[in-house]
Amino acid sequence: MAVVVLLALLLLPDYPKSSGALPDIDNQAFITDCVTVHNQLRSQVNPPASDMLYMTWDEALAKTAKAWARTCQFSHNIYLKQAGKVHPTFTPVGENIWVGAPSSTFSVSAAIEKWYDEVKDYRYNDRSCSRVCGHYTQVVWAKSYKVGCAVHICPSGITGFNTNSIPDPTIFVCNYGDAGNFPTHPYSSGPECRNCPGETCENKLCSYADWNPDFGSGSGSDAASASCNSYFLAVVITRPLALVLIIAGVYGLQLVYPHVFAYE
Repeated sequence: MAVVVLLALLLLPDYPKSSGALPDIDNQAFITDCVTVHNQLRSQVNPPASDMLYMTWDEALAKTAKAWARTCQFSHNIYLKQAGKVHPTFTPVGENIWVGAPSSTFSVSAAIEKWYDEVKDYRYNDRSCSRVCGHYTQVVWAKSYKVGCAVHICPSGITGFNTNSIPDPTIFVCNYGDAGNFPTHPYSSGPECRNCPGETCENKLCSYADWNPDFGSGSGSDAASASCNSYFLAVVITRPLALVLIIAGVYGLQLVYPHVFAYE
């Protein structure tokens, strides 16, 4: 028997056992899966999106997702709308939650696709929803360009989720910046990337270097690292050279002015 439950945050106005074999937030395959699946689904919306941003990983959002997943609660992080509580930049922060058991039922693609499957109950034109659609709309929220996710096993159970005798109940949390699920359309319909001037259109998504850095080309943290390495190299080369010049200068002065130095 397998159990799967979903929870999405609707941002309307006022309205433990270790994770075992499951990946941690620094697992590159896990990161790649989370980002790739989100972008694949975002690129296939119907009607097509003219302003859908390409989504990339955010370490701070992943840390928040991990911290909340470890509380083993089938409810939203209570700090999502508090400035500085869950992210240094994004306020509020969006959130989707998947819960299932046993842990063997979990896969990144299956969980995210389960959220996206709510599209069948959503009508874009009038934004109506016949059942639950908040997971879908957050996944395809055009302005959400950062994501961080975490998965955790809760051996003592998950508050608000009845697993009965099913072992290893598992919770998967994804946090998003900018947050979605405001009372507007999740994206603007139209030709792909039409409303993203000056940005690169990548697989029907708007990709912009300032928020989607190519770390392999020397931008972002690698740029800082390269700058630091260049400085270090300059120091390594110039210090010995300067020392040689100083010694040569002192020796030359002693030859020309043998009595210029006084000693006690």
